[in-house]
Amino acid sequence: MIGFIGLGTLGKTIARRLIDQGEKLTVWNRTKRKAEDLGVDIADSPKDLANKVDILFLIVFDSFASESVIFGEEGIVKADIKGKIIVDMTTNHPSYSALAYEELKKRGAYYLDAPVLGSVIPAQKGQLTIVVGGDEEAFSKVKSIMEKFCSNIFYVGKAGDASRIKLINNIVLGGFMDLLAEAVAIGERFGFSKDLIIDILSKGAGKSAILDVKKDKLLNEDFSTHFSVDLIYKDLHYAQDMLKEKNLFSFTLSAIKESYGLARNKGLGSLDFSAIYRVFKE
Repeated sequence: MIGFIGLGTLGKTIARRLIDQGEKLTVWNRTKRKAEDLGVDIADSPKDLANKVDILFLIVFDSFASESVIFGEEGIVKADIKGKIIVDMTTNHPSYSALAYEELKKRGAYYLDAPVLGSVIPAQKGQLTIVVGGDEEAFSKVKSIMEKFCSNIFYVGKAGDASRIKLINNIVLGGFMDLLAEAVAIGERFGFSKDLIIDILSKGAGKSAILDVKKDKLLNEDFSTHFSVDLIYKDLHYAQDMLKEKNLFSFTLSAIKESYGLARNKGLGSLDFSAIYRVFKE
């Protein structure tokens, strides 16, 4: 029996994948109705869920949400968690991941800092990438479960480092999407069709996994959410904090983050992050 917390767009897709792969889940979500169509047992609280399972996966919006789920009034730590493994797939602030690891270790539990790379489509196909930090012994016990929704699994050492690598990845992710969207909008201003611009970019300098995945969203302007503007903005903010650990600064990162900040100010925060295109189109 596996516990699962967090049924947002990506979380629910991972949960469905695990169910389809034969895993028996018990879940908890802040909004209970999001869990009802999964056909699995629903716990009353994170504490209740932690009392029922030995391995618990969670993926929530940010470190504040993770802290609430794990350490809150009805959180995981209120259960008997000695020997249990908590796999946090949230994209967290690295300092929080390291702290959560230490606090759970004091209680005799294992915390794995394990953010995932990829969104809904690779999750449906079992092709996510996961980066894991924490005790290798705990990692070895859950790796076979991860293999059911991930095609690439990287163990990187201590908790906090997995979050750092994920944030580095998302600097590139956010930057690619920002640049591609701006290039398409510029091309349209010069009278070229969107189809033509995207086709040429896909054969030239724009050729990338992100263009492959977001091509249809740009063409059809269907920005239904796979990975939201709000989430990439949060991740880029965490990345800025991470750079401060080494007294670093990135003009590129700051500019990319503020592009998504502008998208949020225009009311696009809940849409897929490819909706950044609308900012440049306008």
